[in-house]
Amino acid sequence: MKRTIYDADHESFRDSVAAFLDREVKPHVEEHAANKAIPREFWLGAGRQGFLGLEIPEEYGGVGAGDYRFNAVVAEELNKVNAALGSCWGIHADITAPYIVELGTEEQKQRWLPGVAAGEILLAIGMTEPSGGSDLAALKTTAVRDGDEWVINGSKTFITNGYSADLVITAVRTDPEKGPKGITLFAIETSKEGFSRGRKLDKVGQDESDTAELFFENVRVTDAEIVGELNMGFIHMMQKLPQERLGCAISNVAHAKQILLETLQYTKDRKAFGQSIGQFQHNKFLLADLFTRIEVTESYIDKCVEAHAAKELTSVDAAKAKWWSSQIQNEVLDHCVQLHGGYGFMNEYRVARAWRDARVSKIWAGSNEIMKELIGRELGL
Repeated sequence: MKRTIYDADHESFRDSVAAFLDREVKPHVEEHAANKAIPREFWLGAGRQGFLGLEIPEEYGGVGAGDYRFNAVVAEELNKVNAALGSCWGIHADITAPYIVELGTEEQKQRWLPGVAAGEILLAIGMTEPSGGSDLAALKTTAVRDGDEWVINGSKTFITNGYSADLVITAVRTDPEKGPKGITLFAIETSKEGFSRGRKLDKVGQDESDTAELFFENVRVTDAEIVGELNMGFIHMMQKLPQERLGCAISNVAHAKQILLETLQYTKDRKAFGQSIGQFQHNKFLLADLFTRIEVTESYIDKCVEAHAAKELTSVDAAKAKWWSSQIQNEVLDHCVQLHGGYGFMNEYRVARAWRDARVSKIWAGSNEIMKELIGRELGL
């Protein structure tokens, strides 16, 4: 079915993103995987192209696109290359930058946003803790007032861009007596004394993403580093999570769709028992099923993108998009591996890496079980 969500401007922009990736990224994907990191050259190049400043107004060095569909185009193109690239870009430009744009003071915007748009300041967001998982209200990292300063102690884990980030929007507990109403967001520069990183985490997939543990030992900050309002951090995170979950959904579908297209070509080229393996009835019916699943899911995600661009996307609809798209992605890619036979289990084949890369999408940004809990509550259950 023909998609109607994008116009000529979006498709022209897509061509620019694709050309940049062909030139600057695809020749180096093996190197990125081996180093478990996206190099700073990528970020600087993406900054020059304006791909990091879509959410940032022009007066702070961004392009101020004002249309979330441009974010969706970048996410789709990045995930065609690999899911880790999309994850790293998403954390920096699509998820974390809006906290500063929408909640930051004028001084904070002037101090950080030009570097964020240029790729000179890499962002991460510190929510998840070793003992908390999806339960953001239970975080244990604390900030204690000491005169004009706050002293932060605690740790975060599974932080995308964590090993290379220059600035981390960090959720900490500033009032232990208030539960979720006692959480505040601080923008912490990683050059601060007392901040340290653990090793790059050895993940099952998404090797290119530098995921790390972060540690805060008597890190001192001031009110000038508070993002948003004191003790309103949990509310701020809840308000921003729909865009994060929609970004996940866009990425999930684009990733699975690209690998499915490559698998279709493989089934046409691969011969067994005197014919292409795609011509066997089981495989033909299976591919018909998989393409239908992808297109139906894509249609729903497109509607969610349109709703978000119009500022009408609800948190429940974002939760539906996140869990469903990640489930479909994993089912589709599992079948793609099977269609490749033994080759599908070889890391040198993109389908194997994609299969590994996809598994985390049912866990992060709130596990699928949490998404269903949110939907169930909306149903009055």
